[in-house]
Amino acid sequence: MQRTTRRPRPAAAAAALLVLPGLLVAATPAHAAASRIRLGSATDVSRPSWQGPAYTMNGAGAVVPGSMSRAIDDIRGGTGSLDVVVLAGSAPTSGSRTPECDTVMTLPGVNSCTTWTLTATSDAGNAQVDADVRNAEFVYFAGGDQCRYTAWKGTALEASVESVVAKGGGSGGGSAGHHVNSPIVYDACNGSVTSTEALADPYGRSLSFTTGLFTWNHYDNVVNDSHFVARDRMGRLMAFVARFLKDGLTSAGSAWGVGVEEGGGSLHIDKNGLATAYGKNSYVVLGDHPGEQVAARRPLTYTDFKIWKLIPGTTFDFAHRPTCGYYLRGVTAGVPDPHLYDGTPQTPCTAAPALTETEPNDTRDRADDATPLSPPAALTGSLATTGDRDYFAIHLTTGRRADVRCDVPDDYDADLYLLDAGGSTLARSVNDGAGADEALTHAATTTGTYHLEVAAYAGSGPAPYTCHVTTT
Repeated sequence: MQRTTRRPRPAAAAAALLVLPGLLVAATPAHAAASRIRLGSATDVSRPSWQGPAYTMNGAGAVVPGSMSRAIDDIRGGTGSLDVVVLAGSAPTSGSRTPECDTVMTLPGVNSCTTWTLTATSDAGNAQVDADVRNAEFVYFAGGDQCRYTAWKGTALEASVESVVAKGGGSGGGSAGHHVNSPIVYDACNGSVTSTEALADPYGRSLSFTTGLFTWNHYDNVVNDSHFVARDRMGRLMAFVARFLKDGLTSAGSAWGVGVEEGGGSLHIDKNGLATAYGKNSYVVLGDHPGEQVAARRPLTYTDFKIWKLIPGTTFDFAHRPTCGYYLRGVTAGVPDPHLYDGTPQTPCTAAPALTETEPNDTRDRADDATPLSPPAALTGSLATTGDRDYFAIHLTTGRRADVRCDVPDDYDADLYLLDAGGSTLARSVNDGAGADEALTHAATTTGTYHLEVAAYAGSGPAPYTCHVTTT
């Protein structure tokens, strides 16, 4: 049996400094067991406030640019730049020594990215690690071995990561790093477990868990799982959920599992608990009643798990968890129902109010009127010609914050602007690249009509974009 990919423990790295045009890379081991490589600016950003928290939950170890860009924008409020720290329990065996930071440094709004490889539990008390993490605005846990990460429970490093989130920064990770960002962690300290093994005995030796490490707001009563469909892990996530209910590890008589697929799958979760799926499908599994048979050395029997399938672009509200949109699957004597990864919702959820653009709407005075729509609302259109721009009129109220997120197809590079009544820009999002999603936020100081402008920066095509408008 094999855990989530575990990197071999590296020998201590020798100190090194390499300067490339426009890029600073500093490798300075703090002591024999820890190594540090910093990309980007040597000086941390300093500013009085941040707009997060935000989280990324990835099905594999790699950074997913779409969800990571959105988390960065959430935290910096669309302006300025921030610092990222990557925590790894072992070094890569081939290729770049900083694969996560290599991706992060290509994203807008990043001042620096520092990779710390920590191979001993005692490294969690390293003063330089503590300083780097506390000065950062996002902490990313690399793939590898989540058992090493859970050993940091109760250390200075745990407190430092929590301080980043508390100041409005963020946390996330992939594979093992995804596991460790849920309040109940499948730690794999006794080896990995397959779905077949977990369903045959939900109390088997390999089903070991750690609680009390990180508990992020709106994400209570959850256990994460990764590489979800590719490694057929729905069965074991069901076993986790049933066991937590039986053992009383969750509150309110319910336990939740979140499975994210590899190959670019990611969940972005904003400060309000709204999760958005990126790249590949994700799944939310709910157990809300005691199982018929949940016992050691006995196969699991549990009827009617509620399962939400989140295709890319869809959302799940962890702050106000839905009571619709799920399908049902169960397990009888250790044998799961067929078709675990697809199903017809028992009760479909009512779609958010929506408006599709009508041309011509290329100026503010011809804007499509979305003011009657109550948020959350969806605005849809396409940038069918070069230089096309679409305007939507929306209503905002003093003291309320508007959050706008636009899912952009691969046909074109779109930019997003929020304009006041006089046409002045209040906020904007101008991420580079065809298919790059855009997001902005603005706290209204005046009640009235505002305008959203979606503009073609490069390319065009008939594929639709969708802008989701919420207020808090």
